[in-house]
This record gives sequence, structure tokens and C-alpha cells, in this order.
Amino acid sequence: MERRSAQTASTYKLVVETFLHWCVENRIKLSAVTIQNLIYFLAWRRTNNCSPLTIAKDISALRAFGSYLVRQKIWKENLVFMLDRPKASRSLPKVLSVEQVETLLSVVDTSTPIGKRDAALFEMIYSCGLRISEACTLLIDNLHLNEQLVMVCGKGDKERIVPFGEAAKKKLEAYLDDGRPDLVGRKVVREVFVNYKGDPISRKGVWKRFQELEALSGVTSKVHTLRHSFATHLLAGGADLRSVQELLGHSDLATTQIYTHVDDNQLSAYHKKYFPGHE
Repeated sequence: MERRSAQTASTYKLVVETFLHWCVENRIKLSAVTIQNLIYFLAWRRTNNCSPLTIAKDISALRAFGSYLVRQKIWKENLVFMLDRPKASRSLPKVLSVEQVETLLSVVDTSTPIGKRDAALFEMIYSCGLRISEACTLLIDNLHLNEQLVMVCGKGDKERIVPFGEAAKKKLEAYLDDGRPDLVGRKVVREVFVNYKGDPISRKGVWKRFQELEALSGVTSKVHTLRHSFATHLLAGGADLRSVQELLGHSDLATTQIYTHVDDNQLSAYHKKYFPGHE
């Protein structure tokens, strides 16, 4: 038991030394470390071929170090407890690159009302990180084009406000002005997205249309992968974990953290793009 404790202490010491060296290299004061810094450190570790099991051990070591820093009044709270240790057996979400998303969305034929709907529908799912059910139940009353905000009703009827960009606004305007009126006709429909009959689009309808876009684009994916990609691209671009949690409507931060554990090749590419000179 004593031997095992000694080995653990030695492992923890190496991890802490590595973390401190990383902080020095990135000019981060120990007293000013944030949850985002911790995530970037673990991301850097992943790009250096550390397995999920090693990352889990790193987090354990940093938790112990964090508790020490709290006792020394260097940290007000142990930030490392916000991080969930990854499980080696946990499946990681597939993520598309920005280029793959663009390729997928570019094959939509926007010359028809259905095409205008598809362009707006899948742009919103990606740009806002929507679940399929959230996209299907999105209401006209909750869509604020001028402010570029949308009120989303998620799991457990929890509401959240999500911003969307200029590209999504233009596609929505094209659909609402020139596509949706032709589909709805004289019907009064509260939902934003409708099918060819003018009725609210179903989950099955979204899946079927997405499969057609897959075939046309050559990009193998699922509708929910757009949500995964939204979250991963935000984090890779520097968004903080809690903001992404709120945008996705996750009740538990650990659920959002899965997006920091993408595969080595993707993470390495993101790291080189957003942190040049620190590969």
C-alpha cells in the first residue's frame, strides 16, 4: 500500500511539473488559471498522444494540486472539480470539419420552396447546435430575425436563448419570404419548419432529407453530428465551456466536456490552427 502511494505521489508530481511548465510556456500565472486554461492543457496533452486513461490520471493529479492551492489561498476554489474524468470506454461524438459542414450544406437546391426550407433548417441546426426535436418544434413567435436570436425549448421544457449568424439570418429570410408561404398556403402553422403539405415537419422527415444531402455531398454523417460539430468548433475557437453548456442546454457541465475529448487527429489540427507556435 505504501509502495502504491509512493508511485501515485511520483505520478502526481510529474503531472504537476508538466502543468506548471505549460503555464510558464503560455505565460499564465498560477493564481490566474481558469477552467478554460485547464481544458487547453488537457487538449495539449491529447495532442501529445496521451490516452483517455492518462488524461483521467492527469485530472486526478490536478485535483489534488488544486486542493493544495486552495489551502494555500492561491485559488479561491478548486477549478479542477469542474472537469469530469474521461472514461476509456466512452464513445466520443463524431465531428465534422468546417469544410465538411460547408460541403454538406452547399448541395441544397435553393431554387425550390423545399430547398429554401432545407437550407434554413440545417443551417439553424448547425449554427445554433439544435437537437432535431428542437428544430422541429421551433416556433415563429420565438424567432427574432432582427436581433438574430431564437428562443429554444429543449429537454424538460427548459428554454434557452441562442444567437445565430448572418448566414442563418439570410437563409431564414429567404425561406420565410419565398419558401414557407408556398408550402403553408392558407393554413395557420406556428412551427417555423414545415413539410411539403404545409404541416410541421417531423423528425423522420428531417432524417430522410438529411440522408439525401449525405448522398449528394458524399459527406457521411448524421443530423445530430451537426450539433456535435457546433460545440466542438466553438470550443476550438476559444469559447469557454460554460457558455457552450448554456448554448447547448446541458444541465451538467460534464456532458459538455465530452466535446473536449475528440480524437487525436482532429484535436491536433485544431491546436495547430488556434495555437500556432505551441505544437
